[in-house]
Amino acid sequence: MGILGPNGAGKSTLFNVITSIQKPDAGDVYLRGQKITGRAPHVICRLGISRTFQLVKTFLSMTAIENVMVGSIYGNKQRGKAALGSSLKALELVGLASKKDMITAHMTLSDRRLLEVARALASKPLVTLLDEPMAGLNPSETMKMMQVINMARDEMDVAILWVEHKVDAIFHLCDRVVVLDYGRKIADGHPEEIGKNTKVIEAYLGKAPA
Repeated sequence: MGILGPNGAGKSTLFNVITSIQKPDAGDVYLRGQKITGRAPHVICRLGISRTFQLVKTFLSMTAIENVMVGSIYGNKQRGKAALGSSLKALELVGLASKKDMITAHMTLSDRRLLEVARALASKPLVTLLDEPMAGLNPSETMKMMQVINMARDEMDVAILWVEHKVDAIFHLCDRVVVLDYGRKIADGHPEEIGKNTKVIEAYLGKAPA
């Protein structure tokens, strides 16, 4: 599911509330019928929700495989060969297996964004929240990220909530799009419907996509 909206609409705040980085002003968060509001972020991860961040948060002094193993060990309680195996699988999915021993500080922005996706997937989540994973990427890097997101959804059977400003990418990959404006949902539906929604055009798109 894609989540669109102008700056300040509440997209990242939504993710922060879901993962308990911020407290909601009202309401609760549920996962498979279980109330998870207020649970510690690491507990929420172990329950099945992982995420990436708008500003990349990788451990720069660690190698790529060490970064991903954080997701395996602390997010999925794996140890030893099991943690290493799931971490390598996640790196392979995002195309970084050949760079597993590279120090993260030496990686490009594109690779660090892919690495963050791999770490989120290594926890074997039910749901992964992707917060602008294409920010700062050039067209070829954006295409690579789109391929990774598509493979993650299809091969790992994970539900993906995806915040993005690259509307064409959202419309191309998502079968459902929600649009926020000033913290409120103003539209929810198939991308084709969203592209023609007058409220969405006025608040965010500016014009109907071709």
